[in-house]
Amino acid sequence: MNSIRRRTLTLIIGLLLAGLAVISVLNLHDSNHEIAEVYDAQLAQNARLLQGVMRMPLASKERAELYQAFNKALGEAEPRVDGHPYETKIAFQVWNQQGEVLVHTASAPSFKTPPSTPGFSDVEDLSGRHWRAFVLEDKQSALLIWVGERDDVRSDLVDRILRHTLGPNVLGSLILALLVWLAIGWGLKPLADMAATLRARHSGSLEPLQLAPLPSELEPMQAALNRMLAQIQELLGRERRFIADAAHEMRTPLAVLRVHAQNLLEAGTEQERRDSLAYLIAGVDRTSRLVNQLLTMARLEPKAVAPVLHSIDLAETVRDSLVELTPWLLSKNLELAFDVNDRPFNIVADAAAIDIALNNLISNAANFSPEHGVITVQLSQSDGFYSLSVEDQGPGIDEENRGRLFERFYSRGNANGAGLGLTIVNTIATRLGGRITLINRPEGGLRATLSIPDGQPHTPLQRTTREPPPDS
Repeated sequence: MNSIRRRTLTLIIGLLLAGLAVISVLNLHDSNHEIAEVYDAQLAQNARLLQGVMRMPLASKERAELYQAFNKALGEAEPRVDGHPYETKIAFQVWNQQGEVLVHTASAPSFKTPPSTPGFSDVEDLSGRHWRAFVLEDKQSALLIWVGERDDVRSDLVDRILRHTLGPNVLGSLILALLVWLAIGWGLKPLADMAATLRARHSGSLEPLQLAPLPSELEPMQAALNRMLAQIQELLGRERRFIADAAHEMRTPLAVLRVHAQNLLEAGTEQERRDSLAYLIAGVDRTSRLVNQLLTMARLEPKAVAPVLHSIDLAETVRDSLVELTPWLLSKNLELAFDVNDRPFNIVADAAAIDIALNNLISNAANFSPEHGVITVQLSQSDGFYSLSVEDQGPGIDEENRGRLFERFYSRGNANGAGLGLTIVNTIATRLGGRITLINRPEGGLRATLSIPDGQPHTPLQRTTREPPPDS
């Protein structure tokens, strides 16, 4: 059952019918009890009235005439115009001390022996009919008075009460169900209007919903939809930005590759072919680095992928990265030094992101280091931060260009660079709750320092309020 209206109506009508059934059962029980009490009181009252009549001080002849008149009048009790159908279902009779019937109605049941137990009782006559009876023993007049009423009188009355009560209740429940159906439809109209508005929107529209007035119950839904639309816009924006960046940056390398390939075809000597082939290989390498950097940037976009945090020893992570980079640096005639205290640097962070950041910092240092230069990596801790520094012996940076170093595709005059290394490092620093600083060394070269908190992990939405220590 997918309809909210049907679910709500089914629940309400089910509860109403269950309540009606319980109320009907209680009413039936109470009606039976009250009817029994009233009719029992009438039986007892009729017996005492009959007792009063039978005690009248009369002579024997007059008493006999009274009994005869009683029997004659009671024998005429039939359902006529001036009578009632229930008259034949109510009876009484009186016995004397010898067990002779003195007075009785025509409908009085027959018993083998007169009842002997005073009070109320349920009896069955010789014809199999059930009676509710009251027996009154008059010791003063030596009489036994029996007043009875057939059970079907009471059951018929209860049935009438039940029909007259249940019928209107069922009809009222149906009318109430219709009214509830209409009321639920009216109450759900804002939701239907919202659905109609969403269906009417263009498939490419990502504008936030602005439905007003809106019930308070639907405001969180509208807010959630608007957040989702904003996230979709951001995702599409990242995708368009990545495609635009890739298209922009790949156009020039591909054009250069085409020129080198054309020169290779047109080379007249073996040396020219070798030179063109070397240029072509270098261009392919640069294009490969550009593609890898673009893919790395796409993975590191804020909110694109949640960082994978683990408890690591930062010193061991850095040492493993340096072991992999050492052969490449040696091939470029560069030396690598690692300055760190012999103690654990425990942190909860994304080890892969730190490895990417360190690779980019060292690659950047290698591109600007002179031949036989030394690249020094330092790891230290102070004021609640771990500082990972990479120092080179290159020319440093121009102060006027410092603000552009973290821009995408700004390569600082490096023909082999893609201009994304420092941008990637800055993105990683942001994801780890830290920052990256660049400072020219007094003795020459550049010191790039990645500072990250050494305490609990931070995401871009949970930045630390502490400032990283100044780089010295």
